[in-house]
Amino acid sequence: MQTEMVTFGETMVLFEAETEGRFSYVPRFLKKIGGAESNVAIALTKLGHSTRWMSKVSDDEMGEYVVREIRAEGVQTEYVKKTTEAPTALYIKERRREDETAVYYYRHGSAASTLTKDDLHHPAIESAAVLHLTGITPLLSDSCYEAVLASIETARANDVFVSFDPNLRFALIKKIGEEEARERLLKIASLSDLVLPGLDEAIWLFGEQPEAKLLQHLIDNGAKKAVIKNGAEYTLYQDEDGSGQVDSFSVSRVVDPIGAGDGFAAGVLAGLLEQKSLAESVKIGAAVGSLVVQSKGDVEGMPTRVEVDAILGENEQIYGGVVR
Repeated sequence: MQTEMVTFGETMVLFEAETEGRFSYVPRFLKKIGGAESNVAIALTKLGHSTRWMSKVSDDEMGEYVVREIRAEGVQTEYVKKTTEAPTALYIKERRREDETAVYYYRHGSAASTLTKDDLHHPAIESAAVLHLTGITPLLSDSCYEAVLASIETARANDVFVSFDPNLRFALIKKIGEEEARERLLKIASLSDLVLPGLDEAIWLFGEQPEAKLLQHLIDNGAKKAVIKNGAEYTLYQDEDGSGQVDSFSVSRVVDPIGAGDGFAAGVLAGLLEQKSLAESVKIGAAVGSLVVQSKGDVEGMPTRVEVDAILGENEQIYGGVVR
């Protein structure tokens, strides 16, 4: 089955603290899933577009749980590989206080880190409109980096639009070294059509300098469209049609910021798939992100298109207490 967007990467089993407090004092945890690429696939599906997620998971109940949860959200998962040689990764989310969240990853030697370019179903990439990548996968292992480069090669050979969110994970960066990590991510960015880092990520890639120069660096590095997110303040964008700024939607209360960036990416891709301008697409992304932060969980708060259109003023319904 052909899909509009294909992505791949590691999705982990998530244990989220049911109550506030430090891990040692919390008695119960909720079982969920979490992974940047699958988050984007799920969010984009909820916005009305078809998506596919590929990966490698353990051939056991943990791996089955991850795949089943993603498939239940409407994402195609038929090309996910299974292995008996490595475990599915875990991560724990701790809510120490109402406004303080900590996460702990247990992903060393995971099934997804053994992913190779041969594990990918390249015909699925060839037939997609968009290939979405993050900076997490290429830092999991050398074979994952090679898989990312191979996927881009397949995409470019078939005129598939390549989207890249650096999505920095400093534990992974520390493991392989900052210089090597930066080299890998800049290489991927140079081969991508759309690059959408956060402001702190753009600074990490190119050094401290004015935002307009950071945007231009992304374009000069090879991107056709560049987007820099500045959290709750605004988003800057630049492409062949010009540059500009989209203000963020105001939110009365942030419940959980995790997943907002993935929702933003999905919103931008939804707009571009619908042939909207980059400015219009960024506005959709900002709307999605503002809704995501008002709900707990990585994917539970990903909004439907009806909810997004409501705060964009495209229908009469109002959700979530978000105001312009």
